Amino acid sequence: MKELVENHWSYTKHAKFYEFRPNYAPKAIDVLKRYVEANIKDDFKVVDIGAGTGNLSIMLLERGLETVSIEPNDAMREIGIQKTEGAKINWIRATGLETTLEDKCADWVTFGSSFNVMDRNLALKETHRLLKDEGYFSCMWNHRDLNDPIQKQAEDIIEEFVANYNRGTRREDQREVIEKNKNLFDEIFYIEVDFYFHQTLENYILAWQSVKNKYWDLATNEGRELFEKITNKMREKMPIEFDIKYTTRCWTAKKV
Repeated sequence: MKELVENHWSYTKHAKFYEFRPNYAPKAIDVLKRYVEANIKDDFKVVDIGAGTGNLSIMLLERGLETVSIEPNDAMREIGIQKTEGAKINWIRATGLETTLEDKCADWVTFGSSFNVMDRNLALKETHRLLKDEGYFSCMWNHRDLNDPIQKQAEDIIEEFVANYNRGTRREDQREVIEKNKNLFDEIFYIEVDFYFHQTLENYILAWQSVKNKYWDLATNEGRELFEKITNKMREKMPIEFDIKYTTRCWTAKKV
């Protein structure tokens, strides 16, 4: 097998901070489960790719779904295994491009905040191979509502220190890449659900340490210094706790 994770996407130093991030809107997962399940009769099985520390996998398990979680990063996977101990789940060390699973083994393949960290076209090919006939693919993210006053305040602070700050492919409309693969997937279904998450400022800052981007690498002195400047300004300007708005956005498509 190829190198499991490119160094660019190694989340070892970020794994322990994932507990401070909000999980996906429960209503969104409920809607998706009902939508996908409508065409699946028996033995409903899910493969959760890029499962990280298990945030989405746990939500699937809570809804009674047998789940296989694919996660290449050892630190992330170990946390996920601990969090799901005793549950009906199988954790596998593999990538979304080479899952090591057999053909047509799943009814639903999910990507929770992971579709953007790999070649999306190749990921769709592997997903198509994994799915049974009539199976479904879903990719989803939690996006900070940039019009929310607290989020706007945080963004303004970041932009004081980071010129030309952008948020990458995770913010893009995924319809285009799915439509480019119409030989694999069709019948695109999109939903978004807003929700509020109560958080202290210190936990909000800890959640930012789970973020991997090109602007501050916390493994370097330069990256740590920049992050410290940003977060010190957050402590000066932002309230000590708040309700903050997020949106769960999800694209689902049916196997052709």
